[in-house]
Amino acid sequence: MPGRAPAIPRLPPAPARFALSPYPPVALNLEGNRDDDVAGRGDVVEAGSRDPRQFVSAEVWEREVTLLLRDHQMVRSLAERILGQAIAYLVTVMENRGRGLGLGAGRLVDVGVHTLILDTRNYAEFCDRHNNGRFLHHVPEIQRKQDGSVIRTAKLIEQCGFAVDWELWSTDGADCTPCRPGEDGH
Repeated sequence: MPGRAPAIPRLPPAPARFALSPYPPVALNLEGNRDDDVAGRGDVVEAGSRDPRQFVSAEVWEREVTLLLRDHQMVRSLAERILGQAIAYLVTVMENRGRGLGLGAGRLVDVGVHTLILDTRNYAEFCDRHNNGRFLHHVPEIQRKQDGSVIRTAKLIEQCGFAVDWELWSTDGADCTPCRPGEDGH
């Protein structure tokens, strides 16, 4: 029918709070840490016990979701899933700085990361609050890596207590991230 926009397929919502990883546990080189203390914080966290929404105000959450919807063709539930995974990723990167883990997001989660980064005032405040007052720089490589770092990153996010939306992470997990290996940025 002329003048009608095509229907956009709707993805199902993310699994409730906690999703078991379809991947075997990752072996990370986290010198001196207990096996169950992968985040290096001295505590053990249950996957899904940390909510990405607690790391930004309701106003910032709504703004970032609205920016995702403005700039990308997606439904609100997908925008919220992507933003939640982006925040979980950034918090995990910030909490594991200086460890040379080579963390990085795949293309889909990276859309949410870039949305927050480009909203510089909110991103600077986010870094100030969650990265001990230090700005977390974004230093991408030109080429994407083919080293499994996206799936390793998702596993660490899960081990740091966030529920991982495996559908978003595994979509392009084999293509991998362009983030610089071993950098303290992302």
